[in-house]
Amino acid sequence: MAAASATWVLACALLLCSSSFLGAEGAIGVNYGMLGNNLPSPAQVISMYKAKNISYVRLFHPDTAVLAALRNSGIGVVLGTYNEDLARLASDASFAASWVESYVKPFAGAVSFRYINAGNEVIPGDPAANVLPAMRNLQTALTSAGVSVPVTTAVATSVLGVSYPPSQGAFSEAASPYMAPIVTYLASKGAPLLVNVYPYFAYAADAERVQLGYALLSSSQAASVTDGGVVYTNMFDAIVDAAHAAVEKATGGQAVELVVSETGWPSGGGGVGASVENAAAYNNNLVRHVSGGAGTPRRPGKAVETYLFAMFNENQKPEGVEQHFGLFQPDMSEVYHVDFAGSV
Repeated sequence: MAAASATWVLACALLLCSSSFLGAEGAIGVNYGMLGNNLPSPAQVISMYKAKNISYVRLFHPDTAVLAALRNSGIGVVLGTYNEDLARLASDASFAASWVESYVKPFAGAVSFRYINAGNEVIPGDPAANVLPAMRNLQTALTSAGVSVPVTTAVATSVLGVSYPPSQGAFSEAASPYMAPIVTYLASKGAPLLVNVYPYFAYAADAERVQLGYALLSSSQAASVTDGGVVYTNMFDAIVDAAHAAVEKATGGQAVELVVSETGWPSGGGGVGASVENAAAYNNNLVRHVSGGAGTPRRPGKAVETYLFAMFNENQKPEGVEQHFGLFQPDMSEVYHVDFAGSV
């Protein structure tokens, strides 16, 4: 997760920062982060996913114990690589083949892999040049292993240089040299781009002007933003559609599906707006919104596959709000209730 969106959230905050602006079934997953020294065993965690009716899981890096626990679970899996492995995955096809042989092929018959994501939030930045070559090598290795799984990457919204209005969304000058070829490649493969979307950081960056209800998807409290006749009643849709617009500009109009690979709201940690009440409101409102399958104003009727961040509060993440995005405590008790049927 990224406070890396910091360079972008101030622009995003302008989506609803003054009164002048007033006027198919979705799939839900949860990120399984492991930066804690007191977390339940993988078998216990996967049992929780099944008991809570959570359809999909995202893993930030390969873990054979977790993959073994996922065998025959029916849970869809997004499997990430370590960012530190991107350079070798990009430069050494045999390392990519070994990665697939170790972490994908042995489990492919019993684990439902949805996507492999090469790196998380490394664009723009020094490792960015490795992302597309790593994706290509992993895709080649998967094909050689007889496994059909799309390969993609996960980006923060800091890749956007323009985000308001959503229809004018565009990649930044720093990100565009990497993002344009990546999304063109994804379009050619029919694979999605994973995007981490955090209205919380936009709200926290300018809470005096950004309306809380708009950030929380609370229709009873929120006003709306109009963009060329298209109405936005929440920031989540506006961010997703700004990313859609950026992708379309970069591909010359080719469609690339967007998957929201992370989103969430902290329940504590001392940050602005970080409370159990707000976190419960955001995540339950989001589950209802996504599960309804209405899509976004730019993609009406196209459900947005979405992964909440995160399953647990993780005590080895940086102090502050980063340790408080979990739906559950490490003892498996709820921080607050989320109804994954979307019917709260």
